[in-house]
Amino acid sequence: MKKLSDGAVLYHGSYCIVSEPNLSKCAAKKDFGQGFYLTTSREQAESFVRFSIGKAAAQGAVSSDQQYGYVSEYRYHDHGALKQFVFQKADREWLHCIVGHRKPGSFPDIVDEMRKYDIVGGKIANDKTNVTITTYLIGGYGEIGTDSADAICIGQLIPERLKDQYCFRTEKAMESIRYMGSERIWIRQEL
Repeated sequence: MKKLSDGAVLYHGSYCIVSEPNLSKCAAKKDFGQGFYLTTSREQAESFVRFSIGKAAAQGAVSSDQQYGYVSEYRYHDHGALKQFVFQKADREWLHCIVGHRKPGSFPDIVDEMRKYDIVGGKIANDKTNVTITTYLIGGYGEIGTDSADAICIGQLIPERLKDQYCFRTEKAMESIRYMGSERIWIRQEL
């Protein structure tokens, strides 16, 4: 993985059009902390639409039978003033960053370190990997942070298959993206 370069096209999947993303509406306890998450993979954004609809329906924001969401597209403009950190692979440091943000109090050093950055990028721990991360969090592979538990968890994730994600954590970072448009994505309801 690499840092974002000027002109990069990024995508966001949601139950609604997100033409004006707002950091205050972004959930905390996400992989790289509170922020607006984007990916270079349109396919990844499309796969997130179903999850987003389910979550919004559970919270009463949309009807439980909504069968469509949106992939919004953005263009990144590097104005040279942003601090970026990108995990090059799904390794121990990456795992500890995700766990530290999802479980407050665990790995505080790496959580503090990430506060220095406007944008943090790395592999995505998505809904397909959530069970593995949760098993790690509850000690299912051994004590979190130990070499053996880390190795088992990372091995279960099949990191080479994971897509990317970039967390825009600051207002300064948010100013670097421009909304380009959205496309409605239809999902099939489970029978």
